[in-house]
Amino acid sequence: MSPSSNPRPEPRHPVADADRSPYPLGATPLDAGTRFAVHAPHADRVQVCLIDDAGREQRVDLPDHTFGVWHGTVPDVGAGQRYGYRAHGPWRPRDGVRTNPHKILLDPWGRRLVGDIGDATRLLAYDDEPFGAMSTVDSLGHTPLSVVTRSHGGEHRRPRTPWEDTVVYELHVGSYTARHPMVPPALRGTYPGLAHPAVVDHLVGLGVTAVELLPVHAFLTEPPVRARGMRNHWGYSTASFFAPHPGFASAPGNELAEFRAMVRTLHDAGLEVILDVVYNHTCEWSVAGPSVSWRGLDAPGYYLLDDDGTDVDLTGCGNTVDATSPVAVRMVCDSLRYWASETGVDGFRFDLAAVLGRPRGDSFDPRAAALTAITTDPLLSELKLIAEPWDATASGWSLGRFGAPWSEWNDRYRDAVRRFWAQRSGIGEIASRLTGSEDLFSRGDRQPWMSVNYITAHDGFTVADAVSYEHKHNDANGEDGRDGTDHNESVNHGVEGPSDDPVVIAARARHTRALLATLLLSTGTPMLLAGDEFGHGQGGNNNAYCVPAGTRREDAWPLMWEGADTELVAYVRALVRLRRVVPVLRQRRFFDGRARTVGYPDLVWFGQDGRELQVDDWHDDTRRTLQAWVNGTGPGGVTGEGRSLPDSSGLIVLHSGDAGDVTLAGPEWYGGAIRCTFDSSASDGRPSDTTPKRVGSVCTLTGPTVLVFSIAGSGQDTAATTVTDPGATSV
Repeated sequence: MSPSSNPRPEPRHPVADADRSPYPLGATPLDAGTRFAVHAPHADRVQVCLIDDAGREQRVDLPDHTFGVWHGTVPDVGAGQRYGYRAHGPWRPRDGVRTNPHKILLDPWGRRLVGDIGDATRLLAYDDEPFGAMSTVDSLGHTPLSVVTRSHGGEHRRPRTPWEDTVVYELHVGSYTARHPMVPPALRGTYPGLAHPAVVDHLVGLGVTAVELLPVHAFLTEPPVRARGMRNHWGYSTASFFAPHPGFASAPGNELAEFRAMVRTLHDAGLEVILDVVYNHTCEWSVAGPSVSWRGLDAPGYYLLDDDGTDVDLTGCGNTVDATSPVAVRMVCDSLRYWASETGVDGFRFDLAAVLGRPRGDSFDPRAAALTAITTDPLLSELKLIAEPWDATASGWSLGRFGAPWSEWNDRYRDAVRRFWAQRSGIGEIASRLTGSEDLFSRGDRQPWMSVNYITAHDGFTVADAVSYEHKHNDANGEDGRDGTDHNESVNHGVEGPSDDPVVIAARARHTRALLATLLLSTGTPMLLAGDEFGHGQGGNNNAYCVPAGTRREDAWPLMWEGADTELVAYVRALVRLRRVVPVLRQRRFFDGRARTVGYPDLVWFGQDGRELQVDDWHDDTRRTLQAWVNGTGPGGVTGEGRSLPDSSGLIVLHSGDAGDVTLAGPEWYGGAIRCTFDSSASDGRPSDTTPKRVGSVCTLTGPTVLVFSIAGSGQDTAATTVTDPGATSV
């Protein structure tokens, strides 16, 4: 062997002070230094790498290896220090082990992230192909770094809105205020921007009770999107489950403080904050992707791999977090507790939550390790927990199977409501969705509010686009139209896209109002998509998850506040107020549909002719009218504390057909008068005729309409007639 072939000796590096415990994981500032602990069970050596402002690196060996965790305390290191890890050890890619000391890795428990990806090829842990030789190209200077961050904790004044009173409002922190004219330019698209008084006033005035934020965990653009010259906009590509996304900070490095302040401001206004969290996959993509963090530390522990070391992809995003692995379950629960205790958030919506309930990728089990750990945690079990009950596979659809205390996004509700108002279905399914989807959520341990009802969400058409486009128009995403669903249940009213035809415009507006009225009058928990209340559209793009790299914040799918339909805003406000003052619309229990202790059924269904529906009627897909008499007295009309609610009995009419007559229905035991308190055919929801009408009267409708009638002369009737006052129309 020639002298030149001898490997150069590894330089000596300082060694951290030893400590006893491997927990907590992450970087913990102490009085005289910082304690570092990282899970890397396959490594035979781990170094914490301290990076100064000039990019110079100091490596410090972690001396202790306990339970697969390398740990030690580095003196004279405090908050603000940038760092990463280098793991030394075996390279066995077919076993999933990809230890490579040439790659500096983010701390999976890091509380702050700084920097972005430079030359992406330098982050690849392999040379030519994923199962080939280990790369010796160093990634320092081309990969983000973790930052030592001190925790604050403290008490949080959570609104604790009861589920039955909750109205969720889904929004993207960056897009929501990117062009808001009343938010100072420096704060637009940021955490402080969302807490601006003009924004808070709009949210409170609208009547929503909780904002559900698209991902705010620090994220990076995934490789295939980056390769197209695009960047991830939505944020479903997590780089750190503990760090707030730095791109939403108005002052770089101040993201945690700004996020905490935002939550406090929203809490002070009575608004809860729910985070959309993505524990089903990471930004590292597949084995062909970059080694950013988890893959270089313990791929078999964090990811679901097959026997050949390849990722099992249940998410459509290249990898799947193994939710049965102890370290993955610990990471998920530690992250959730951190956000709840450190920032005070009120709940979480779990993206592709079925992944967390599929042990080793098998069939769904609501008792799976991760789900059980979450629901039995003393802190987390007191928060709002919302599941997106499916994954990217056909076998992952698990709606209604999560059990208590989970609520679940109800895609069956979305599709049924859209089909009904598009005149593509009869009355059978819309009746089930209108009353809490008991056919999907067993009444044994579930309640109606566990169905999160929605007609639009971030992935899919907005309401404005759902009545203006029959087909998706996703060319801007750079995937030649392959992305986004083709199952939209949308209509265009004769013209694809924008139109100046007043007939088309009127039909679309009427359709929009019917969709929104159905959502906010249904039993369950309604979720509005931000911007739907003022007619925001995306040009027919039903998957606006990315933008070209370098796109300015104000051009990245912003909500266009200056073009807001203020009349529609007033209409939605009236609907939310109507929901609030009519208790029967917020039932905590499923309807029985039969006689109860009060002697009358709590729900009776009728057809267009005013006659009670029979079995065969439910299977007639030509029917376009459904009338529901709801009895708001008795056991179902109670608060969470068991207090009786006022009688809010009345009639709800849904008519998706053309102009025609409807015979107003009522049960045989009620022969009095009813008064119309809401009419979706009116642009402001205010009925043109509020005179009392006898049950059996004929009402002439001019087209698709939602009507609400209250018992004439009741206290509830008086309250309901006041809610359609348009009030202020500014946004």
